[in-house]
Order: sequence, then structure tokens, then C-alpha cells
Amino acid sequence: MSSFERYLSIWVALAIIAGLALGQIAPALVGFLAALEYGSVNFVVAILIWFMVYPMMVAVDFSSLARVHERPKGMIITLVVNWLIKPFTMAALGVLFFDWIFAPFIEPGTSGQYIAGLILLGAAPCTAMVFVWSQLTKGDPNYTLAQVSLNDAIMVFAYAPIVALLLGVTDITVPWETLVLSVVLYVVVPLVAGIATRMVMTRGAAPAEAEGLISAFTGRIKPFSILGLLATVVLLFGFQGEVILSQPLVIGMIAIPLLIQSYGIFAIAYWAAKAWRVPHNVAAPCAMIGTSNFFELAVAVAIGLFGLNSIAALVTVVGVLVEVPVMLSLVWFANRTRAWFPAEEPPLRGPRPRQRA
Repeated sequence: MSSFERYLSIWVALAIIAGLALGQIAPALVGFLAALEYGSVNFVVAILIWFMVYPMMVAVDFSSLARVHERPKGMIITLVVNWLIKPFTMAALGVLFFDWIFAPFIEPGTSGQYIAGLILLGAAPCTAMVFVWSQLTKGDPNYTLAQVSLNDAIMVFAYAPIVALLLGVTDITVPWETLVLSVVLYVVVPLVAGIATRMVMTRGAAPAEAEGLISAFTGRIKPFSILGLLATVVLLFGFQGEVILSQPLVIGMIAIPLLIQSYGIFAIAYWAAKAWRVPHNVAAPCAMIGTSNFFELAVAVAIGLFGLNSIAALVTVVGVLVEVPVMLSLVWFANRTRAWFPAEEPPLRGPRPRQRA
């Protein structure tokens, strides 16, 4: 790990300060950049996410994906956490804090929207940033891609029914433009670029030589991934700087259940992986995928249901701001607890050869 990566938490803190300052110093520029979006997907952030995701996509051995199911433990843990635990714990925390603990400090009749925003976040597993967290913990890129792809497929069918059940609302409309555009921009485009790069670089090379070439290449471009992360943090906090500075008490109240949810869900998934003796290069991304949220989808649904300036939409936005520092702290923790897990299994190598009769 380079000295730059070792002090990543400091750079992120400085990026948060820079984002808040940018929102105050150049509000017109920030407003222009924020307006470059469609379906709650900001194109500037999408480009920066490409920088972050691309190195991991280059490391994906496409031929080995067919054998990911041979190591199902990480997938089982993440699926249980994402779809059977996380939405319901988020709803319970929302009720606890905004119907009871924080009720004296919010406007009467608004608790439902706070709870709704939390549910919309909790029911949407992340699509893009998990590739970054996985890369920072030296996660298995093949597992990460397979798990994200499976979550995306389940989300098409399960997101609306779960949200409808928890909100008691039957007319949930999934914003397909947000869902499809996010998957295309954050997964498909960098994956195609990564596969093309891998094919060009390893053409005619032996397997061992090919892996060496890929490893050297991803090592050279990794700094651009970190810079992309820092620039994304600057933009996210710049976009919402006015809200943060004008409503610090509200932001703090929303952040508390989100923090409890994030660290609690990570603990459940990480300890389950440890107990089940899952190798660290799967256990870390397994817990990260279970913890992070698909905030673009949550924001889009909140706006569609409650309006652009609603409390529910504000809650989903705060979810974005809380997630980045939290996930970086979990990356730090995962990297320092690598010894808790069994030795990492060798990567899967293409389809298993057929046995002769």
C-alpha cells in the first residue's frame, strides 16, 4: 500500500471540506455540474466512477465467471443480508428514531417521510461504488461482478414489492430509466472497456504472463481510481453543501440511524463470513456489498413518490453523504482484520475441463 493510500481517510476528509467550500465559493459551477443528469444519474459522477471501477473490471477473468457458483458462501450471505435483513432493520430503525426518539425535534406529521426515505435506501443494494470498496480491500473481482449482477437482476423484481410492503403504498413505480442507465453506465460500460483492455494486453500471452501483465497495468492505473474517488467526494458534498450547512441538526438526526444500520449490517455479514470460513478476498466484498446502497435509485423513487424538495428525498441524499466516509472506515477495518480469515483461495480459471468417460 502506497503512502497516499495509507492516508486515504485524511484525503477524503479534505475532499469533504473542499466540496463544502466549493458549494459556497462557486455555487453557479456546482449548480451547472449538478444539472448534468438524467433519471437522478449525474453524468459527471458517472465518468468519475468509471475511473474508479475500470481497474477492477480489467482484473475480471470473464471465462471464470461460469464457475463462481462453485464458491457460493459469499453470495448466500450477501443475498440474505440484502433482501431478508437489511430493508427490515432499516424500517425498524426509522420507526424507532423518528416515531419515538426524535419525534419532539421534528415537525409533527413528518416522521413518515423520514422513515420512507430510510426504507428506500435500505431496500436498494449498491451497483457502482461496491467495485471501489472491493478493489480497496483486494477483493475477488470475479465474485464482486457476479454478486452485483445477481443483485441487479433480483432488484428488478423485488425492490418495488419490498418497498410497497414496508411503506404500505401499493403504487410504487420503479424508475426504469434510473435502474437501466445506472447498470449500463456503472457496470456494462466499464466492464466492456475492461474486457477489451484485457484481450488486447494478453493476446498471445501464456496464462502466468497474462496475469503478470494485468497486475502491472492495474497497479499503474490504480492512482487514477483513488483520484476519481476523491473527486467524487468533492462533487457529492459540493452538490449538497447548502443543505448540510443550513440544516445541520436535521442532517445529524438522519445520519444516526444510517450509521447504526451501516455498521450493524457490515458486522452481521462480516462475522457470518468469518464463522463460515469464507476467504478474505470474498468476505470483504461480501460484507461491503451487503452494507452499501444504490442511492441513485433511492433518490429517484423518493422524488417520484414525495417530490423533489421532500424530506424523503433529503434522507436519501444524506444517505449518499454518510455512506462514503462510513464505507472507507469499513475498508480500513477489513484490511486490518485480514488475518481473521482463512488463506485466500486461488482464483478460478475458466470452465472446468470435462472428464473423459
